[in-house]
Amino acid sequence: MKVRASARNDVHGWVVLDKPAGMTSTHAVSRLKRIFNAKKAGHAGTLDPLATGILPVAFGEATKTVPFVQDGEKVYRFTVCWGAETDTDDSDGKVAAHSNARPAAADILALLPRFTGTIQQLPPSYSAIKINGERAYDLARGGQAPLLSPRPVTILALDLINARPDEAIFEARCGKGTYVRAIARDLGRNLGCYGHVSALRRTRVGPFYETDAVTLPDLDDAASCAQALRRVEAGLMALPRVVVDRDSAAKLRRGQPILLRGHDAPFDGFAYAACCGVVIAVGAVEKGELIPGRVFNLPL
Repeated sequence: MKVRASARNDVHGWVVLDKPAGMTSTHAVSRLKRIFNAKKAGHAGTLDPLATGILPVAFGEATKTVPFVQDGEKVYRFTVCWGAETDTDDSDGKVAAHSNARPAAADILALLPRFTGTIQQLPPSYSAIKINGERAYDLARGGQAPLLSPRPVTILALDLINARPDEAIFEARCGKGTYVRAIARDLGRNLGCYGHVSALRRTRVGPFYETDAVTLPDLDDAASCAQALRRVEAGLMALPRVVVDRDSAAKLRRGQPILLRGHDAPFDGFAYAACCGVVIAVGAVEKGELIPGRVFNLPL
């Protein structure tokens, strides 16, 4: 039975879900929304159905912090199966190219420096990128070849964890917009053997790590749900924190800037303000002032 929106609860905070394989990110958010009976929820970074690992889900006022989590570093551990490239660049797709060649570990290691730093990466045809208002994967499923262009992505580290004749395990630490499936595809092409992702797990998104995650079966009662729910400001941990008094908090909530005083005032950039342990606003610091960009409606 569908629960009326008016009957749902005002839930505010973050849950770091360990998403199981075979479930879409949208379905995972819907499951959590029902478990918490929450009015509003959204995730910070899509995981493919094939993938497992952390999917940070924001409830209520925490959804205002999603962009700051999405912009954070991400860590993936993934397995590349050699010998075949698929149309989806993972094991869910159809084989598009085949090779009997297999790479030596030394050849893989020699290639990895070309995949670190800021590089140009062509996104997979089956991706959520919009082309004239339509998702690339919808075009691909409809038989059209999406016209995608290479885009700059930042791969901070790409390490070979284990190498066997038919597959290799890697760990990538990367920035926003990086496609691990594209890394597997391009590694296979450069090594002359083709390749696709056969397993993928995300272990970090911004301030959230694998050790923070809970599974759906873990959320089996009110006590476990309460324990899993993190504070709204958990999504802002990468930013400087400014403690303000009630008068300054009231100004920020009215959209007015406040003057920051003291040697602990952050330099120009983004910061968030808190009062009595409650996040008040997040915004830009310019010339000693905090200019609110997003204001949080949480009780003091």
